[in-house]
Amino acid sequence: MSHTTSAYDERPWLARYDPGQPPDLELEHPDALAMFRAAVRRNPDGDALRYFDGRITYRELDELSDALAVGLLDAGFAAGDRVALYLQNVPQFVIGLLSAWKAGGIAVAVNPMNRGRELELLLTDSGARVLVCLQSLYRDVAAEVVGRTAVHTVITTSELEHQARGDKRAFGAGAGRVEAPGILDLAALVERFRGQVPPPVELAPDDVAFLTYTSGTTGPPKGAMNTHRNVVFNSQTYRHLCELGPDDVVLGVAPLFHITGLIGHIGIAMLLGAPLVLFHRFEPSLAVEVVREARPTFTIGSITVFIALMNAPNAERAALESLTKIWSGGAPIPPSTVTAFEDVFGHYIHNAYGLTETTSPSHGVPAHARAPVDEASGALSVGVPVYNTVVRIVGDDGQDVPPGEIGEIVTSGPQVVPGYWNKPEETERAIPGGALHTGDVGYMDADGWFYIVDRKKDQINAGGFKVWPREVEDVLYEHEAVREAAVVGVPDPYRGETVKAFVSLRPGRSADEAELIAFCKERMAAYKYPRQVEFLDEIPKTVTGKLLRRELRAREQPG
Repeated sequence: MSHTTSAYDERPWLARYDPGQPPDLELEHPDALAMFRAAVRRNPDGDALRYFDGRITYRELDELSDALAVGLLDAGFAAGDRVALYLQNVPQFVIGLLSAWKAGGIAVAVNPMNRGRELELLLTDSGARVLVCLQSLYRDVAAEVVGRTAVHTVITTSELEHQARGDKRAFGAGAGRVEAPGILDLAALVERFRGQVPPPVELAPDDVAFLTYTSGTTGPPKGAMNTHRNVVFNSQTYRHLCELGPDDVVLGVAPLFHITGLIGHIGIAMLLGAPLVLFHRFEPSLAVEVVREARPTFTIGSITVFIALMNAPNAERAALESLTKIWSGGAPIPPSTVTAFEDVFGHYIHNAYGLTETTSPSHGVPAHARAPVDEASGALSVGVPVYNTVVRIVGDDGQDVPPGEIGEIVTSGPQVVPGYWNKPEETERAIPGGALHTGDVGYMDADGWFYIVDRKKDQINAGGFKVWPREVEDVLYEHEAVREAAVVGVPDPYRGETVKAFVSLRPGRSADEAELIAFCKERMAAYKYPRQVEFLDEIPKTVTGKLLRRELRAREQPG
């Protein structure tokens, strides 16, 4: 697409950068493994991971991942193969990720909330050969589906590993080890190969580091191919944008399988050689205790995390004193929430914006700035484009629109993925010529601040988790009483949006709201299933029979 030079080419947002910030960054490491190895050399005895009362130094993390990589190769893993990581926020996620790279492979990040149907879809699409998962997830979900996929090696592990005293605050009284006969145990495998080093691998900047699954702009999940260049570049972006250094301590509130956790937690910690604090999974009052004990300085998470922290019973100003560098992305942020959080804790929440396809941030609010608020809509700016990046606002004709006018956000830069795994048509549609058509609608003001006003797509954003309506509808259609189903996002004070289903029933059949919610809950990740079901005689449709989700959404708008 040809562009005459427009306001966007001039990057007016560079004037918003903090003093001393460069307009562009040079890639400092050829790949993410080299980035990690530099940290091991610089800080071998420093903490890489803190998990409750457990500590893993950079040297130990290097040894553990070496041993697991040798174990993978011993089990028949080959360069370019995929390792699926189906884990909560535990040290084994980072060990598994590094071992995949050391064995010349690609990691596949899998949401631990995924149920069998979703897990099978991702394992099949990625062609993963190895699955590393929690023992309980193997027992409850994976055991049933791996036989139908290309997975030939399953390695299980317990969330109780890597602690000194077995802190069970995060797991409840019922936590324990689950035996899986005939399946490799991660700790035993590492013990067996400890001290061995895998043969050197050649990783290039454009090799895929991991696949992160997204509903993207259309249809079923697609594996975004986040390259080593993408990972290193955006780790450097966090360091500069958030003004982070080796003395910072990173708090892992975002799920590690999510692009925010992969880059804004693991990537930045590895780049800095700093500690990453993990605590299995986010629970507000536990998070407050962990912050009080570990004294982290930086985090990024969805706004629901910070709302939850504010409302935790043990949340007091002194508990979060150390956490001075906070960014939030993934879901729209009400300006009132930022103000309330600052009133309670004294810390300002900086906005950030990006997608799985931009390997985390493409925009952010600089460390010493505050996001302006759009007077007309009350929306908080998502920040300014990051280094080396040009973002345009494009009209329906594909041409740039002037500042202040609304159009689709189109992003070009070193953080944009080259495409989707084995989906050339989808890649061409979403990323023609390397420019990501985000499907998000917004504008740039005269000063270079960006605002998001709407979404083109029907995707639902529930607390930073993306839900594709059709997937929920497909599950509803499996219920014998359902004739038609249409799913939309409706406003929700906590999650921003929540999932609502409109259903018409087959003649002579009956079902109530609780039954349909339970039916979906059994078959889907917890963030996807509908929280509300409304029964209609007829779902509104166009003359060609397309469901009018827009009309259903309009019914739910307040006022």
